[in-house]
Amino acid sequence: MKIFIGTDHAGYNLKTKIVEYINKKYADALSLTDLSPILNDGDDYPVIARDVCNHILSEQEDTRGILICDTGIGMSIVANRFKGIRASLCQSVFEVVRAREHNNANVLCLGEYILSEGNEYMTLVDIFINTEFSQEERHIRRINEIDS
Repeated sequence: MKIFIGTDHAGYNLKTKIVEYINKKYADALSLTDLSPILNDGDDYPVIARDVCNHILSEQEDTRGILICDTGIGMSIVANRFKGIRASLCQSVFEVVRAREHNNANVLCLGEYILSEGNEYMTLVDIFINTEFSQEERHIRRINEIDS
């Protein structure tokens, strides 16, 4: 699996922690690429989200993305404008499980200022990486309806 991650200045601290966590826990299991620019107050989340989505769509194998800004809202709005991207703004375990199992979400959007410090974010990342799409006919049908 390949994962592309991107953030603007408002998600930089969380992105740094997630990159360190993934590189330590999943070093042998996946490839992580950080597409975040050199960050400053002038960086624009739409450009970063676009870059991550374009990389996901250009890959042939199992590829996912993680996008981070202050709330995750802006990143999720931009990402969902790309056909084939199913970005989910998630703040709970239940949301990430459903996003992966029912919607085959390939982008996890997080807001750095939303959850408290601790392992909450890393739990969401673990679930995003490890939860498989259910492959149930009704979910496949609905994803096809979204794409059409």
